[in-house]
Amino acid sequence: MFRTRLLSGILLVAIALAVLLKGGALLAVVLFLVSLIAYQELTAACKVRGEEMDPSSLVKVGCVMTLVYYGALGLSLGFGIWIACSTMVIVIVAAFLAFLFVYVFAFPKYHADQIMTAMFSFFYGPVMLSFLYLLREGMDEGIYLVWFVFLASWGSDTCAYCVGVLIGKHKMTPKLSPKKSVEGAVGGVAGAALLFVLYTYFVINRYTGIALSLPFAAILGTVGALISMVGDLAASAVKRDHGIKDYGKLIPGHGGIMDRFDSVIVAAPVVFIGILIRMMMSARV
Repeated sequence: MFRTRLLSGILLVAIALAVLLKGGALLAVVLFLVSLIAYQELTAACKVRGEEMDPSSLVKVGCVMTLVYYGALGLSLGFGIWIACSTMVIVIVAAFLAFLFVYVFAFPKYHADQIMTAMFSFFYGPVMLSFLYLLREGMDEGIYLVWFVFLASWGSDTCAYCVGVLIGKHKMTPKLSPKKSVEGAVGGVAGAALLFVLYTYFVINRYTGIALSLPFAAILGTVGALISMVGDLAASAVKRDHGIKDYGKLIPGHGGIMDRFDSVIVAAPVVFIGILIRMMMSARV
């Protein structure tokens, strides 16, 4: 089991590295496919189904709106980051209205909680993951900045695991994730802050035209790590609420897309917003 998990993890990192370095249309297509799988995993876990076991109209609408969302985002990003952000809001509202149409005209086939879950899944998966694309393609030097997301998520998770194994004694959320400790969480946050500082000092400030202060990097790393831990626990909470072990079996030893990208999904918008705010502040000076 450990060997399978390790090998699939290495392969996953290699694919992520290749796709993010290439960027462009390849990144958009890969993120669209990953988002599509994440959406279907979430809706399946939360039982957003019709009377039959086939994918419901809600799932179909969510898949179509995911395609529309990434298509609109890719086209609008050429006109600037603010146009792209405005387009995101428009498509999110359009998706919400589409779910309402299904609710009204298929009534009483679906319940209100299924409509809300379908919209939640669309926002949680496709929308949150799209911030990776915005950061990579919409920001100057995005090819360097996008790695902050993985330092905040996978980096902090690795640090938390190591510290937890070594000195972890106090359970952080015993009912939700019994193996996670307070010591591990502290180690994960501190580790992420250190990784952000080191990456900023040795890479960002030396090889890009962006000047980020080390205190800012430490704060962004701390916030990013904290949020990524919440994302990890939130994804676990959804599974426990619905009595499932994994979201899927796509990644051997890891589960589904949501099992592996749960922290990345929430870290991406936090890193994007943090860097965007920093850029706006620098532009005013």
